[in-house]
Amino acid sequence: MNEHIPTIPRGRTGVFDLPTGLAELAAKGPVHRLRYAGGHLGWIVTDFDLCRRVLTMPEFSSRPDLRHSAIHEAIGDGQPPEERPGMFVGMDPPDHTHYRRIVAAALRLGEMRKLRSGIAGRAAALFDACDGDQFDLVSGLASPLPALVITELLGVEESVSHTLARCLEQMLSLESTADQVRAMFGRIFDELGEVVRRRRADHAPGFITNMILDGTLDDAEMTSVAFQLYTAGHETTTNMIALSCLHLLRDPAAAHAIRGDDAAVADAVEEFLRFFSIIQYGISRAALKDVELGGQVIAAGETVTVSLPAANFDPARFPDPHVLDLRRGDRGHLAFGFGVHQCVAQQLARVELIVALESFLERYDELALVGFEMKTDTIVHGLTRLVVRRVDRP
Repeated sequence: MNEHIPTIPRGRTGVFDLPTGLAELAAKGPVHRLRYAGGHLGWIVTDFDLCRRVLTMPEFSSRPDLRHSAIHEAIGDGQPPEERPGMFVGMDPPDHTHYRRIVAAALRLGEMRKLRSGIAGRAAALFDACDGDQFDLVSGLASPLPALVITELLGVEESVSHTLARCLEQMLSLESTADQVRAMFGRIFDELGEVVRRRRADHAPGFITNMILDGTLDDAEMTSVAFQLYTAGHETTTNMIALSCLHLLRDPAAAHAIRGDDAAVADAVEEFLRFFSIIQYGISRAALKDVELGGQVIAAGETVTVSLPAANFDPARFPDPHVLDLRRGDRGHLAFGFGVHQCVAQQLARVELIVALESFLERYDELALVGFEMKTDTIVHGLTRLVVRRVDRP
């Protein structure tokens, strides 16, 4: 009987399609058996309301030692393959609450909005540095912008940022072995640990120095916090920028409709977040006790995968979910998760996305799409390249 239990839907027929087979699975019901990467049996939830329920119920744990991965024995949901002090993304309250409160205070929306002009200046400089009649928007804008912003926010040197970005890309690749994932995880931690030690000596501006001066966390905990902010603030935002620009390049009417309208750009960002749902294999939780969910009994110890893409395409929650409607104006998506573990850096991501799109739209009439390459081997959906060419203004 077990041989008929499916693995998680993977692969896409098109860049804006859901993982192959996911929509069909969701249409059959809200909760299904799932075979995990190590052979374990668990569940996948595709219904919007049930996904939110799993993400808010104390009966489900975020602890990585209790969960299994649906896609890779070491990568999991993109969380570290080892436990370290201060890794609050893998903790349950009250331990999680202690660390998150420290981080959330620095990432409030008001504080992030203060960064807007600086981010805009960064984006303009990156565009200015793109040479030639053709250039790649991923390497030219989408990848360096969030990396520069998060490293500046943390107080990490730009030279270190380049190393971290390369390591993170390999760490999140489904083609990496478990040993390679662990090696890259260790390399990132080593690099950030050295940064913490340098900031303790020189107190250069940034969140790491602020944590040092606060005195609440030790060096190992601060390194873990820096790791989580860096990983949360780079790869995901990079791919959201790239996919959003691709859609606008393919739909000039949509681009011109939102250009110059701050509210329309903000609404577009929310729809892009819902539609792309780039954490394409969802996030997992472990049942601490038997729980009834959608007519199924999740046994204590079993893993449940919350499919964010399926939830964000639930027609009971989003009418015509397969239509990318930039005027939808619905901010109730689960792209950032939900509950106490909802992405702590989501306000920074929103500001970066809005600023990046505004900068792109300012130059829109000078650019034309040449081609793109879709990622095929990573837990974060996105693009490896997005090539544009310069054209004369109309």
